[in-house]
Amino acid sequence: MLGSLNYSLQANSLSCIRDDRVLFEDLSFTVNAGQVLLLEGKNGSGKTSLLRILCGFREPDAGELSWCGDALSDSSYFADLAYVGHLEGVKKELTVYENLKVALALGQAGSYSIMEALTRVNLEDFADVLVGALSAGQKRRLSLARLLITKNILWILDEPFTSLDRQGIALIETLMFEHCAKGGMIVLTSHHDLTLQGVDVQRIMLS
Repeated sequence: MLGSLNYSLQANSLSCIRDDRVLFEDLSFTVNAGQVLLLEGKNGSGKTSLLRILCGFREPDAGELSWCGDALSDSSYFADLAYVGHLEGVKKELTVYENLKVALALGQAGSYSIMEALTRVNLEDFADVLVGALSAGQKRRLSLARLLITKNILWILDEPFTSLDRQGIALIETLMFEHCAKGGMIVLTSHHDLTLQGVDVQRIMLS
């Protein structure tokens, strides 16, 4: 089980200011193993800025984060998280297989091999295809395959359903359910109404 050590992410009184505008302030929450935190709100409300703070890309203007009770810098936090942004974050000049091979080299091996992950996201016939030749939906599926080949407790996802058809949406909901069932946790932004029966989904509305 991924979350057998009772992993938890705690945010205490976070604030974020951009261009002299307060996006959010005094924001506190806890995400435990097996839980999902869905960030909602209109464009410009601070959802992506909060994800960037959670990923360590920027510091909060106030407040602090902790991982299993420890400061992020004193914990395994950054080794335990996987981030899939609004952009796919894949190399167009590499093949589908080569992209995943690079991702695997940078992380700890998960429960799926590269080909198993490609089969799971319906890209098994595209392993030797250059990423630049893929459709937007196929690139999104490739970015999701990266979550399967590496072992990460926390998934941080920025609009993961972008460019996916109904089948693709159902696929990622299944992957999210399975990740939480194993004790993983997820923080995401999405305009899509989640269907994760049996999963504890918390919601924060940023305005």
